[in-house]
Amino acid sequence: MQIASTAISLTVDDVPASATFLTRHFGYTETMAAEGFASLGHPDGPQVIFLRRGIEVLPEGFRDQHASGLILAFTVADLPGEYERLRTEGAPIAMELREEPWGERLFQVSDPNGVIIQLVDWVAAQEEQQQADQRQADQQQADQRQADPARADSSNLVNPADSHQVIQVRGARENNLTDVSLDIPKRRLTVFTGVSGSGKSSLVFGTVAAESQRMINETYTSFVQSFMPSLGRPDVDALHNLSAAIVVDQERMGANSRSTVGTATDASTMLRIVFSRLGTPHIGTSSAFSFNTPEGMCPRCEGIGQVSDIDVDQLVDRELSLNEGAITVPGFAVDSWYWQIMANSGFYSPDTKLKDFTEQEWADFLHKSAVKVKVGSNNFTYEGLITKVSRTYLAKDRESMQSHIRAFVDRAVVFADCPECAGTRLSAAALSCRIDGVNIAECSAMQISDLAAFVRRIDDPAVAPLLANLGDLLHSLVEIGLGYLSLDRPAGTLSGGEAQRVKMVRHLGSALTDVTYVFDEPTTGLHPHDIQRMNDLLLRLRDKGNTVLVVEHKPEVIAIADHVVDLGPGAGTAGGQLCYSGDVAGLRASGTLTGRHLEHRARLRESVRVPKGHLSVKGADLHNLKDVSVDVPLGVLTVVTGVAGSGKSSLIHGHLAGRDGVVVADQSPIRGSRRSNPATYTGLSGPIRTAFAKANGVKAALFSANSEGACANCNGIGLVYTDLAMMAAVSSVCEECEGKRFTPEVLTYQLRDKNISEVLDMPVAEAYEFFTTGQARAILGRLADVGLGYVRLGQPLSTLSGGERQRLKLAISMAEKSSTYILDEPTTGLHMADVDKLLALLDRLVDDGNSVIVIEHHQAVMAHADWLIDIGPGGGHDGGRVVFEGTPSTLVAEADTLTARHLREYVSRG
Repeated sequence: MQIASTAISLTVDDVPASATFLTRHFGYTETMAAEGFASLGHPDGPQVIFLRRGIEVLPEGFRDQHASGLILAFTVADLPGEYERLRTEGAPIAMELREEPWGERLFQVSDPNGVIIQLVDWVAAQEEQQQADQRQADQQQADQRQADPARADSSNLVNPADSHQVIQVRGARENNLTDVSLDIPKRRLTVFTGVSGSGKSSLVFGTVAAESQRMINETYTSFVQSFMPSLGRPDVDALHNLSAAIVVDQERMGANSRSTVGTATDASTMLRIVFSRLGTPHIGTSSAFSFNTPEGMCPRCEGIGQVSDIDVDQLVDRELSLNEGAITVPGFAVDSWYWQIMANSGFYSPDTKLKDFTEQEWADFLHKSAVKVKVGSNNFTYEGLITKVSRTYLAKDRESMQSHIRAFVDRAVVFADCPECAGTRLSAAALSCRIDGVNIAECSAMQISDLAAFVRRIDDPAVAPLLANLGDLLHSLVEIGLGYLSLDRPAGTLSGGEAQRVKMVRHLGSALTDVTYVFDEPTTGLHPHDIQRMNDLLLRLRDKGNTVLVVEHKPEVIAIADHVVDLGPGAGTAGGQLCYSGDVAGLRASGTLTGRHLEHRARLRESVRVPKGHLSVKGADLHNLKDVSVDVPLGVLTVVTGVAGSGKSSLIHGHLAGRDGVVVADQSPIRGSRRSNPATYTGLSGPIRTAFAKANGVKAALFSANSEGACANCNGIGLVYTDLAMMAAVSSVCEECEGKRFTPEVLTYQLRDKNISEVLDMPVAEAYEFFTTGQARAILGRLADVGLGYVRLGQPLSTLSGGERQRLKLAISMAEKSSTYILDEPTTGLHMADVDKLLALLDRLVDDGNSVIVIEHHQAVMAHADWLIDIGPGGGHDGGRVVFEGTPSTLVAEADTLTARHLREYVSRG
């Protein structure tokens, strides 16, 4: 509590009672005491003297003090915060927090003697002092100008470079923003809050960051721009004082098999140099230790670490002949084009069972290289089955395959560690070079926290600066909560939160300053224990002179902000407005949804539900799990907790997912084309088309943008993509349908005064009111239940966040008669007010007879659980054990795990 006041003395009946009250609630210490007298001090002032009523003789040195009444006034920096603290401590508040007509905010507490202790807003007092100081400074300048006009004029000049202290946003209308105008302070940490869909990302990413990146891209030549994504201008009237923006989002890192944590952070580069200088035997430069260069990679697997083989029995049935359908590869059915070439090639008889082929026939059937064969009067190219499958299917990107082709490839292709390099990716020469008996592959496989200790033990002046940089980088990875990873971990296997933190580390050691860093929920996937570390890193970036913009819901992050921007009040069309802009104390007192929920805490469940059985896991040892055996209760809400990397996902996804009746709703990307949207993904488009067809007496296919009703100019996409050869493709709204995707004829058909384009543009909540019965309403109800009421029915799936994708999958799963749901961090992207709605949804699923297993870090979900399973105690090899099983109340009362400490603190503030 920061106090600005003067010394004061009071006469009271019970001096010790008043002195104890001040020491207990206001941080005072007793500096002198005598019969009927006490003097108390505070580090921020003022001195307080209590005298017993009726005393006539004062101690030496205080005879000039006189009792001044029964009101003790303190001015404090955080008035709402002090109010909440004293209310929580049970102090007797005599007058509630209020604002007087003249602008002063205050509240009052009474001590045991009836002394009124009045707390007043420090900000108002500061402003008064600042105004007085300014008046004095103005008078001094006036006196100086009068005494020496020339000198005064030169000293009052302001450098124009010092006038750009805020990013000015004027009239932002991107997505649902409604002419938002505000100033964002530069070189400060600003947190953007608001419910999901309120417009936070539209303002931060879609407006500020997008325009900064677009303007930087335009400084490059056309040739260079051809390799960059095409960025359109955001819908905003004006943006001023932008600086270069670096977006650190949760997009997963590229799934390139050659990209690892080490290559993404440059740690592998530094480690290779260290080995090239200090390793024995010396084998060459740093490139000799790289699995991405010919001299360093394993020749057998070419630096991939794995070799693929085709399981022939997944391609054919050896008990059948070709005429009987022996080939089971998609596209090779009897009488198909490929089948006819093979059956009529003349290399074998189509009537012979495959198990009876000769060695030569079997080789020709599977492996023969491309040759010309004559079938009837035509010449065709014949290839062996494996040769053709490898060329037509395996050479393609797996993600671009049709679902049935992808399923076949997953069955037929077997991946195994390369037998020559044992999966290390490196050449024999690279593996032979060692430092202190350890080669570079073994270093890369170490847990990063262990590798950091190994690097600290290397002491050689020749590479001392490099070792210092590598040590700092590894230390930062540990500090950010990623010490359980290894440098050889493929980048594509990182979660969105892990990928974001890896990207963040790359910027901590950067020499750049005055940059705008933009973060998207950086605490995603972090245990409460790790959030403080993340806060420290955000503050370090700010303290280097950067502007840090953070989209976040966690109160722990909001609390460290220099400035807060709250958008809302609702989501979608009900949001997009600026509700508050200012400091954290002002947000608490603002009355906005975010302000009201900053101190909100879920309570421990008063009575827990009784399990109806168990799912048993015995001897689990996947990844870092250490022979874990645990019974997961059924018919209740079970929450699995633990720090990042402790083994939660390995236990649940690795040993429970895939069992009968178990449905997993995670945050992985949803496969689909740019035509896919919530309506098509959930099956909602079918009943919508049927309703339009029935109302207008026409075919349902007319109301599909993928069929007869599609605009011919854009093929039902609503956008026209133009290929500019060496330039990146540019998309523009279709001029024929104006982005509505359908033909003019289809748009004349209406359902209750709405055409199909208008219905697909509705948010889920509006559509739920529009469709009052039938399957459409049931699907829309489930979407609303999972908190997606603001999402438009025709919104491209590619625009959904990880949390939104998970809730979309959950809505679909709710239609199935499943018995067990597994959810992975369902609070991701949820505002504090929406977490309560999620808890109600989870309760409903359990009360309907289902079992719900949630992997979660949010304390509100932990407190609401019937049963907790805590994995730990740390991450990586320091985790992998069950450190607690039981109810949340038992965890809080008896356990001493990291989770227990943070949950105990959380519920104690409720």
